[in-house]
Amino acid sequence: MSETHEGGCLCGHIRFSAKGQPGNPHSCSCDFCQRHSGGLTLYWVEFPSEAVDWVGEGGAPSVYRSSDYSSRSFCPRCGSTLGAIDDAPVVALVLGSFDNKEAESLKPLSHSFEPPETAWWKAGTHI
Repeated sequence: MSETHEGGCLCGHIRFSAKGQPGNPHSCSCDFCQRHSGGLTLYWVEFPSEAVDWVGEGGAPSVYRSSDYSSRSFCPRCGSTLGAIDDAPVVALVLGSFDNKEAESLKPLSHSFEPPETAWWKAGTHI
C-alpha cells in the first residue's frame, strides 16, 4: 500500500496530496531557502511531479522563477510557502506544509549549506 501525504497552506486555499515514498528529505540553509521561508533553515521532501495532485479550491500554487531550473511555490491568497516546482519532473514540498509532520518518511536525513553564524544562535542560547 502506497503512502499518501496531505497538506496545504495556512488559509487552506491550496491543498496537495502526494502519493508514494518521498525522496531526498533534507534541510537547507542556502540564501534562496532563507529568503523563501524567512527562516534560517527550511525542511524539504521531494516527489515526482506525477505523484502530486493539487486538490484544494485554489488549484496549483502561484510560482516565482527563482533560478535557471526551479520556481518557488506559494499561496496567492495567504502567501504561505509551499515548496518548489523544478523543471526536472520534481515537486519539492516544505515539511511545514504537511498535515502529518511526524511521518517517519518525512524526517530529514541530510542538511545542505550551513546557516550563517549569528551572535544569538549558539548552542544553548537559542529558543
